[in-house]
Amino acid sequence: MEKQQRHEFRRYWDACREVPIIQDEQKPKKRVQCLKWFSCAIVGILVFVLALLSKTSFILLITFGNNQTEIISSEKKPTALLGIGFVLVGPSVLLLLKSTWKFIFKSAAMPSKKTVLWVLCVEFLVALGAAILTIVAMPHFDIITNVTILNSVSILSAVFQVVAECLAKERKRLMMLPVCSIFFIVLGYVLFSVGYLVFESSPKIKISIGLAIVGTICVSVNWWENYSTLFSVSSLEDISKDIAQSRNVVCIISSLVRILITSAVAGAYVPLSGQDWKSVKLVFETVVISLVAIQIASSALCHWFVVVACKMHALHRCFALPIYLASITALPVFFISFAVKLPETNQTNIQAISSDKLLLLMLTDAMKTLHARNMETGGLACLICSAFSWWLGLMLSTFYIWFLKIHRIERTQDLFVRRMYEGAFLEQSMLLNTRFEIRKRIKEKRCAKETIRVFLCATMWHETYDEMMKIIISMFRLDKYRPKTDKQSDVAFEFHIYFDDAFKDVDNGRQRHANEYAEILVDVIKEVYTIFSEEDPCIFKQMPPLPWQKIINTPYGGRLEYTLPKGNVMMVHLKDKQLIRHKKRWSQIMYLYYILGWRLNKKYFQYFEAGEELESLKERLKRDKENTYILTLDGDTDFQPSAVMLLIDRLKLYPEVGAACGRIHPTGTGPMVWYQKFEYAVGHWLQKTAEHVFGCVLCSPGCFSLFRGAALMDDNVMKRYTTKATEASHYVQYDQGEDRWLCTLLLQQGWRVEYNAASDAYTNAPQDFKEFYNQRRRWGPSTMANTIDLLGSGGLTSQKNSSISKLYILYQIISMAASILGPANICLMISGSFVFIFEVNENTALALAIVPPTVYLILCFKLKSDMQIKIAAIMSVLYAFLMAGTILSIIGDLVKQKTFLTPSGLFLIGMVGLYIITAGLHPQEFSLVIYGLLYFLCVPSGYLLLAIYSIVNMNNVTWGTRETGSQAKSTAVDTIKKKVMNAICCKCPCLESEEDSSQEILPAETITKTEKTHIPLETQRAHELPLHPHQTWIEHLQMKSYDFPLHESALPMDEINFWRELLKKYLEPLKENKEEQEKIANDLRELRNKVTFAFFICNALWLVATFFLQAIGDSISIKIPKLYPNGTYDANEVFSLDPIALMFLLSFTLLLILQFVAMLYHRIYTLIHFVSYADTEIKACRKQSHQVAQIQYSNYQHETDEPDTSLCFQNPSVLRRADFSMTICI
Repeated sequence: MEKQQRHEFRRYWDACREVPIIQDEQKPKKRVQCLKWFSCAIVGILVFVLALLSKTSFILLITFGNNQTEIISSEKKPTALLGIGFVLVGPSVLLLLKSTWKFIFKSAAMPSKKTVLWVLCVEFLVALGAAILTIVAMPHFDIITNVTILNSVSILSAVFQVVAECLAKERKRLMMLPVCSIFFIVLGYVLFSVGYLVFESSPKIKISIGLAIVGTICVSVNWWENYSTLFSVSSLEDISKDIAQSRNVVCIISSLVRILITSAVAGAYVPLSGQDWKSVKLVFETVVISLVAIQIASSALCHWFVVVACKMHALHRCFALPIYLASITALPVFFISFAVKLPETNQTNIQAISSDKLLLLMLTDAMKTLHARNMETGGLACLICSAFSWWLGLMLSTFYIWFLKIHRIERTQDLFVRRMYEGAFLEQSMLLNTRFEIRKRIKEKRCAKETIRVFLCATMWHETYDEMMKIIISMFRLDKYRPKTDKQSDVAFEFHIYFDDAFKDVDNGRQRHANEYAEILVDVIKEVYTIFSEEDPCIFKQMPPLPWQKIINTPYGGRLEYTLPKGNVMMVHLKDKQLIRHKKRWSQIMYLYYILGWRLNKKYFQYFEAGEELESLKERLKRDKENTYILTLDGDTDFQPSAVMLLIDRLKLYPEVGAACGRIHPTGTGPMVWYQKFEYAVGHWLQKTAEHVFGCVLCSPGCFSLFRGAALMDDNVMKRYTTKATEASHYVQYDQGEDRWLCTLLLQQGWRVEYNAASDAYTNAPQDFKEFYNQRRRWGPSTMANTIDLLGSGGLTSQKNSSISKLYILYQIISMAASILGPANICLMISGSFVFIFEVNENTALALAIVPPTVYLILCFKLKSDMQIKIAAIMSVLYAFLMAGTILSIIGDLVKQKTFLTPSGLFLIGMVGLYIITAGLHPQEFSLVIYGLLYFLCVPSGYLLLAIYSIVNMNNVTWGTRETGSQAKSTAVDTIKKKVMNAICCKCPCLESEEDSSQEILPAETITKTEKTHIPLETQRAHELPLHPHQTWIEHLQMKSYDFPLHESALPMDEINFWRELLKKYLEPLKENKEEQEKIANDLRELRNKVTFAFFICNALWLVATFFLQAIGDSISIKIPKLYPNGTYDANEVFSLDPIALMFLLSFTLLLILQFVAMLYHRIYTLIHFVSYADTEIKACRKQSHQVAQIQYSNYQHETDEPDTSLCFQNPSVLRRADFSMTICI
């Protein structure tokens, strides 16, 4: 009997299910794999080609300094030496510019005197060695020696590796690689010296050999910092830390030293060698300047693509392998000239030779350095063996790269020790600059990896059934993606739902029960739980009943605790507004203090009381704060696990990032949603990417954003976020746009807020005009208030926040000015439409354009908000017709003028082209351009009427959406409840309230047969159950969730005390004070009047200035001649533009260009992140899925040890009444 109770049965003929749509990842695996391999192939090929091009052009410059070559005559050899000097200082100049920019606008930390002295000595040594090697010594050697001798600069790196591994007591077989590297490099030196000194000895070549060897050893000191922390030398460690903290100043000093030393060596060597600098004036008449430009450009691009390869997690195939091949492939390139016979070099006709023949001619000329040696067999053998030895030495000294473990989108400063590459030693510097780690420490790091804890916190209120279904499915999907196992995981998830106003009065106010929205949520969780726990829906599979969950009474209302199918925990916090303050911001404060204040700090305080060391506790608590993230969600957000993981990457790898948001997609149907889809797209494509690239994102929306615990717990953030609104401006800034205010606090405290375009989330958008206007009525003033707050503290914020510069503040000021003057510019656009369509006078058209919005502004002060919205809707339709006529008129005018090179034509074509190109760079969202026409038609409504409505109704601080308790799509329970209510009300008009009547029991006979056919069996059973007149809310929900049993539990006493203290200090329900409310209402109206006046004056001044400029006429207008597409122009026909219009067009165009460039940059790094994610996360998921499968298989084997002959079918929701009674009794 007990065994039978463990399983549930249903009729085998009723095995069909109705399940919600559960969409897994949208991106097909094959397409992702193709994108990954294509991107890696392109990057790998580019790294190889650019490295080869850099190497070849530099070697050509060196050989042109050799007296055996003829393309550059003997008297012009200093030109080639000057070109070598430019190549050496090129990266230093770039580094100087970059570091100076960062020093001015970001970090300006100064190094200690000891660090400055050390940097001066090292940089002097490296610069001197590089200049002597490349300018003085290498021009005397043959082409093969010059190609390969650069590989010998790895000698000291190999020595440092041996020393570091000896100190770390690494295994001997691992030390053999750098030991062999030292052997091969020294062997190369010996063979190189023997080849020149034995077979062709001359005094000049002896000096060059000595200088070359000394120069390579001096250059090899360059990468000392890669090993400084491995020697356990405190002074070196201190210098390394100081350099890391003052990197910008150190780079400036290093660049200046390199430039000065290289210039001094080049300047002194030419006169000492008996040459003259006078020939350098002919530099632009030679091929040298072209080779210098090619070498510097290809080196810079190769360095950037190497960084891209590492961030894409393609370290081996796109970085190490191409660089190794490029360092040796340069030799076959030069031997190509043997296969092609060319005429002898004639310096007088080089300018007339075609580029392909010139290249072959240069290669042939370079090979003359080899012919001139007249080597015998012994000399040739020494040459080949020395070249091969140096190449092997480089490979063996950098072989540690193949064992290096890196994160996806690894930080550049964590990948490479120095900021910049070396121009003359591109391949060698990229390989040797890669961070070296002891193999043993790599394994220790892998074993000691810290787990990131992510708390998903969703706020709910009056969401519908479908909206709740989205968020619950997303949470269960994430639970399936990262199951909770006994083994340490990289990420651990916990789910929280904070349900506002979840209770209602029943029994004439004597009891508080969960309301219909909370009941819907319980039903949704049960439905989704059933689906995700049924891995095999076969009717023959034996399935246990749904497990018991917890229901708890709390000081703030109640809590439901669920253990999800894969082991993660989900808590539903039901808030009673009579016990705790309601609304979204207070729900956020509730979970911030519960998770970060109580859960996080509690355990460390217990450790402290147990006597653990204080410093150790502080360090562990600091790390735990940094590794605790909160994902804020709305009650209707839909997301995939990959979206969360991509946001985690940003915070995990960049400790200065306090928050990151994803790409928000509005969902729904109808014209209002279509408008918002394009509006959201443009805002994310251009505005958010520009904010991310140039500074920081100003708003990380609460519907899908990841926050770092350490950032939220910082000074003046979480504590200040608890501030209760006491002034009119507080109501606008704090409560109308709480997400933006929280981000403002983070930015002012120095944290960075980022945007990740690859992280997609979907949320419901307002589908009707009224709800849309009310939503934007909240967003508009709060956005302006927070932006003004940030700009007001711009100086202090730019000092604290390294990501916000003075230029970014200027950019935001211009954007804010454009937003404020938006209505005036829309009026000007409408007046232009009147001129185009009706051919009226410009001033008359301007007056006609100003009258309707002015009238609407006055009406907004007189009428209620609903009537204002109705008028705005009618005017929006009329304006849409006008905009449609404007588009057709502009097109007609272009045809009439026979040219598109008019101001209006260029503006229209430029905007359309910009949006199409931008959409093309977002291929998954390209279809949104269809809604661009609707967006253009609605521009007057969105930027004129909506602006007026938002400003005039600023004193209305209600939420605006879901205020009416929008009809939730009822579950079956709610549907029958309404039908029962209608039936009872018709027969019993004496019933006092809907709440009372909802508790009445309806006999099954009172429902007609027709109604019964639409009522699911679960609902009928729910109404067959007896309801007691004085049930508690716990008993009530237990009865409702009879087939998903809820076991009553209790909170620990210390947590109860925490909630009581939190409620008392921050979250007590606000008491209604009519006098105070009246005062706040008056203050809000006064604030509204002031803002409206300022808003009106700014736009009026802009319009008046335009009006007077048009009235003055041609005397001050700017004349633009009429241009035709074929390049001709008509001087008699001109277009006139007033200065203000021209200034506006230029400013708007500049902003768009800046945003477009930022978007291009952001798209590249989004692609890098996505490719890296596809390469690493899929492997991690496979590994974790395999582990979970093994655990499940072992559990299954354990369960099958007990014989069980009972059979259950796929849907366990149907129980006999006797079974239910037995369960309740248990």
